[in-house]
Amino acid sequence: MQSGFNCLIVAVWNGAGRDRMGQVAIIGWGSLIWDLDDLAARVSGPWRIEEGPELPLEFTRISPKRKNSLAVCIDERHGTLCKTHIIASSRADCTEAILDLAKRERTDTQNIGALCLRTGIRKSISPRIRATVDAWAKSTRWSCAVWTDIGSNFEEEQGEPFTVAAGIAYLRSLKGESLTEAIRYISQAPASTDTPLRRALDKEEWWQREVAG
Repeated sequence: MQSGFNCLIVAVWNGAGRDRMGQVAIIGWGSLIWDLDDLAARVSGPWRIEEGPELPLEFTRISPKRKNSLAVCIDERHGTLCKTHIIASSRADCTEAILDLAKRERTDTQNIGALCLRTGIRKSISPRIRATVDAWAKSTRWSCAVWTDIGSNFEEEQGEPFTVAAGIAYLRSLKGESLTEAIRYISQAPASTDTPLRRALDKEEWWQREVAG
């Protein structure tokens, strides 16, 4: 199963241009902020808020891990640029960090993008995201990055393109545990994950009633 886009991991580069052992950071924008899951044993210290790259995000992935609720993911077509956050990993090796992230996301390592200024690795389904991470890494002196590289599946699953109205209609169709998880997941996402769907839900009376319980 796959959880949708939640995070990106980076290994730091110090001021002299050399790696600092143990300095691998995890960048999160969704449930990772409040649900580290399998990564809980692989992090150190608190979240450093809004220190990651700005990425286009939207709740356009139907996630089996989240009981088929909508998960936030990197979405170049429908997403809005949002700030992301960093927490330190206990790993010194990016390869191990890739494995950790894949385990947390319940996916294969082929679904983890990678950028490494040291080795020249540049792997992503999106050249624009790869370029964004590359520029961010160079400007902030991080040497390597890995991230959940799975796109939106809304149209594939629903047979229609994602729109805010379609997303709301999908959420209204959810029942029981799926609706409960959708409310929990979207409500607990970081405030900086401020997407068109989330803003529209703030104006939906039925959604606010469900959130209030």
